[in-house]
Amino acid sequence: MDSSTEPGEPDGGPFGRALFNKPSARALRRVGVVDVGSNSVRLVVFDGAARSPAYFYNEKIMCGLGAGMSETGKLNPEGRVRALNAMKRFQRLSVGMETGPLTCVATAAVREAKDGPEFCREIEAATGLRLWVVDGREEARLSAQGVLLGWPGSYGLVCDIGGSSMEMAEINGGHVGRRVSSALGPLKLRDMKGGRKERRKYIQSVLQGIAEQLGEQKNRLFLVGGSWRAIAKIDMERRGYPLHVLHEYRMQAKELRKTFRYIAEQDSEALRARAGVSSARMSLVPHATEVLNEVLHTFKPHDIAVSSYGIREGLLYEQMPQPLRDRDPLIEACRFIESKDARLPGFGKTLYQFIQPLYKSARPERRRIIKAACLLHDVSWRAHPDYRAEVCFDNATRANLGGLKHSERVFLGLALLHRYSNNRAGTRFQELSALVDEQTQHEAEILGKAMRFGAMLWLKKDAELGALRWYPKKKLLELRLTDDAAGLFGEVAEARFQSLASSLGAETKIGRLR
Repeated sequence: MDSSTEPGEPDGGPFGRALFNKPSARALRRVGVVDVGSNSVRLVVFDGAARSPAYFYNEKIMCGLGAGMSETGKLNPEGRVRALNAMKRFQRLSVGMETGPLTCVATAAVREAKDGPEFCREIEAATGLRLWVVDGREEARLSAQGVLLGWPGSYGLVCDIGGSSMEMAEINGGHVGRRVSSALGPLKLRDMKGGRKERRKYIQSVLQGIAEQLGEQKNRLFLVGGSWRAIAKIDMERRGYPLHVLHEYRMQAKELRKTFRYIAEQDSEALRARAGVSSARMSLVPHATEVLNEVLHTFKPHDIAVSSYGIREGLLYEQMPQPLRDRDPLIEACRFIESKDARLPGFGKTLYQFIQPLYKSARPERRRIIKAACLLHDVSWRAHPDYRAEVCFDNATRANLGGLKHSERVFLGLALLHRYSNNRAGTRFQELSALVDEQTQHEAEILGKAMRFGAMLWLKKDAELGALRWYPKKKLLELRLTDDAAGLFGEVAEARFQSLASSLGAETKIGRLR
């Protein structure tokens, strides 16, 4: 994902030059997007590093525009009023936030309703905002692009469920392929006659047609949409899963089916409260489970991943130049965070180069986490010293960072915790310890202690600190310091070096770099 160098780039080394200060990226620094769906109307304002943006503002109003459409063919009257009021509010907010013109997209309910065009004209007259009404295939493409924002180069089947429709799109190597739209939204299924038996026959028939169009899709299934996220929250609640971050939450079909039964057996209101699902969303969950159960049966995916990124992020991705799309979202975000929050922006690269000899045999996927840790090693310095280690851990495990599996979040957080503390006993890590094995915990401790020591040799970015040499067979850790760095190797620095060696089970050798 993130190339280590770029041709002709003057700084070279293990870090490609960050793009967040390029004009093409700065133009995307604060972008406002409105998604007018069948169930909700949402404003999202993105801010920060364009390739891995933070959510500067995020507001959702459950309007239910698509409720009752199966019978009337028109948008829900009450929903229209609520949606119009929401759009008026969002337009005013965008002016205050200086987003520039809002990008407004409307999906299934508006495109299918008899009064959809009239509703669009009403919105434009009242707010000046023009709704871009997309067809089902375009909705599927944008949702898939949203997944690619968080998982560049990923492959599998994106399944985006809204209130009135469900879209599917295949992604392969960072590109969107075949895509299909269907009427399998829970609002429509709720209005069907004939009960569960008829719904199942209908769902199976529709999915069979989709399977004929898309062909075999046994890779990862990416779930996009509020109803899927609600099911994932309940799955977390059933399993007692400790990290309540939905993005990149992984599931297996066998476990999901246990959750379907769990939903059917539990008191709906009590379950809703425990899992943190809204009443409006919970009312759609039973019908959404019927759809997802048949999706799993039809496509038999290798595994299932929840994506918090969808059509809104896809609209941002649409505006990105290709060089920005190609960047690793994790590394680009960490570069941005370092630039604005670190005491010495740029030292993360120097630190990474210094500790790199410890990781000559590390896999590429581990190297990128090490790189991210070095970039973030000093961004929480404003926190109180007594809480700095836990603040680092919480920021890493709960931050809005793309391109991180949950186990990688915990590894990154634990490494940053050990950047400030030798001891993890009694910290928030204990709650999440089951997500990484003991070997991974030990590796995170070594990384944290390596950063903790390297940060003591603080000169300037691009400084020559000296060299570490690690001989794993001999269990020897050798340190050779430049004259400048040697002057910083005092008692505390030496103690931290010995602590690193102890975690490696190594003897030490210290000298000057000639």
